[in-house]
Amino acid sequence: MDFAAILASACTGAIGPIAAAYALAAIGLNIHFGYTGLLNFGQVAFMLVGAYGVAISVSVFALPLWVGVLIGVLCAIVLALLLGAPTVRLRSDYLAIATIAAGEILRLFYRSSAAQPVTGGVYGLQRFADDFYALNPFSTGRYGFWPFTFAARDLWVMVLGWGLVLLATVFVYLLVHSPWGRVIRAIREDEEAARSLGKNVYSYKLQSLVLGGVIGSFGGMVMVINTQSASPDSFDPVVTFFIYTLLVLGGAGRVIGPVLGSVLFWFIMVFLDALLRQAIGTGYISPNVISASEVGAVRFALVGLGLLLLMVYRPQGILGRKEEMVLNGR
Repeated sequence: MDFAAILASACTGAIGPIAAAYALAAIGLNIHFGYTGLLNFGQVAFMLVGAYGVAISVSVFALPLWVGVLIGVLCAIVLALLLGAPTVRLRSDYLAIATIAAGEILRLFYRSSAAQPVTGGVYGLQRFADDFYALNPFSTGRYGFWPFTFAARDLWVMVLGWGLVLLATVFVYLLVHSPWGRVIRAIREDEEAARSLGKNVYSYKLQSLVLGGVIGSFGGMVMVINTQSASPDSFDPVVTFFIYTLLVLGGAGRVIGPVLGSVLFWFIMVFLDALLRQAIGTGYISPNVISASEVGAVRFALVGLGLLLLMVYRPQGILGRKEEMVLNGR
């Protein structure tokens, strides 16, 4: 097997555009879960409305791309308010059920025949980011050094994606070290104590949901701009499961945790995919045991096993603190 090629694929996947999109979504979820203690299982819904805010604005209404970005952010704010107003008072397990249901309802609505004239239905919308690629400062070719080499198009998306990750990380750092951040961490640790000190817990939770949702919407935008395609089935509940996996891996309640988790998660995912496919192609694994079409399912199973072991032996992740995870579990 060509281990150099496997490692090269894994390294490029770890810092590629998709890793940046997931890092943004995880930074938003970290505000919800890591800092406020909100068990939001519908983060993918914020990615979906952000992505379609851009896609519909440009493809259907012929608006400029920057207007589509603003509409995507506005959609995320509206969704957070509509979702949060009746749910943030719920206990964590009921909140999880409500948010995952909201994400699925939105996905099914966007792919329905009734919404097809606007959303494209099951086929989605394509070719709506031409204005972004027209601004690409990199000429045609490949850039970087082994194993980090990227086409000009991918490099331009990475500049956007990781630039947004940097801005979001700095924003969250400043936020959690402000008086507002100290209040939401107090809410995570002991909601009744925060309420007894005169803090409006409901309002702070709603603000947290809005902020994390807006950052998550940028993750959806980066994802669809990278592929120039917005499809409802790209935003299924598995996406939220992946976001939680990389957040726990990096360390919830840590500013750098989501970024580190995304890089490691996509390195492992791409590494396993390339390794299994080469092992099957070279005969190290018989096609009768695992076929090429089953590699995706096996990879997901291995990731699930890894998450299970992580929760058993190091639930705080790489950068997290076990004491804070215990407080989250109350």
